[in-house]
Amino acid sequence: MTALQKEQYIEFTVGAETCAIRIEEIHEIIKMLSITDIPFSRNEVKGVVNLRGKVVCVMSLRNLLGMADEPYTKATRIIVVRYREEFIGMIVDKVNKVTTYDEIHPPSGGHGRGREGIFLGIGMRGEQLIGILKLEELLSG
Repeated sequence: MTALQKEQYIEFTVGAETCAIRIEEIHEIIKMLSITDIPFSRNEVKGVVNLRGKVVCVMSLRNLLGMADEPYTKATRIIVVRYREEFIGMIVDKVNKVTTYDEIHPPSGGHGRGREGIFLGIGMRGEQLIGILKLEELLSG
């Protein structure tokens, strides 16, 4: 069993995709808050929230993954992660569960340039494949 397989992950849904992030990278998961817009920001930056006195930038994971926005629902959550000494919030459609994976495969090499680099690996549970996100690549773009 590799180190990645022993780790726990938070599994969540964005559109039709199921993805995961290593639990140690997550600061907290919160319900949607009122987001203050930042004028002239990139499309994926939805604004900022006040999280117990800290200003946290909130991004749409849908937009980061190339998907269109959808209206927020009761299940919509903000996953707050630590990234380069600050907190970043990522809006996801639904948080599913904490889990581990029996098998984790390296992400496909891909041919050409694309978003393959955002995956740390592909977790397998039965027939289901779950992309494990690499925050450094996802948020640095």
